[in-house]
Amino acid sequence: MSLPWAATAALLLAVLAAGLLAPARTATVRTDTLGPDHGEAVAGYLARAQASVESATGEPRWGLVSFTAPVPVERAAALPGDPRIAQVLFRVPIERVQTPLVAVAVPAHREALLRAPAVAAGRLRQAGGTDRAARVAAVSADRLADGCACVVGVVVRVAPAAASELAAAPGVRAVELLPADAVAGAFSVNPLLPEHIDVVAPGPDDGEP
Repeated sequence: MSLPWAATAALLLAVLAAGLLAPARTATVRTDTLGPDHGEAVAGYLARAQASVESATGEPRWGLVSFTAPVPVERAAALPGDPRIAQVLFRVPIERVQTPLVAVAVPAHREALLRAPAVAAGRLRQAGGTDRAARVAAVSADRLADGCACVVGVVVRVAPAAASELAAAPGVRAVELLPADAVAGAFSVNPLLPEHIDVVAPGPDDGEP
């Protein structure tokens, strides 16, 4: 049985009014960042990262571990202080070639962490782009599949009390902690790469992959 036209019009107006009055959904705002800013002095970032560790107290926090040189995933898995590694950042070193950074999220068990290089290699084999980009991705994928020392950083969940031990570990260049209220998935990550010596900026890209 159809509604009288007056009732139908009133229902339509009510639906339109509800749509106008309902608040619009807002996207998640990412205000936290782990890692240096583009163009930042390396010495300034290292001091900032150290201060974040020294001032942290209380509950575990999200943090970024950056390495002095790329390490194999087994080395990352053996970090002291038992940090919960949530993401592994891979970048295959090729002289004078800008290679892609591949971030692989991992659940909380060692087997998944050790499989992360294969996951990164699989992603690179599916990458598109120019002929040069495809060659760089293919070489990077092959080296990752072979178990190269290609981990440049890891995102961790770690207690502030253990962060100092982590920062002092051999091969660790910097540990940076986020504020205690930082939420997983709501912060960006930009690792301090081993080739960043003075300023955080891209290096040359005129070599052959």
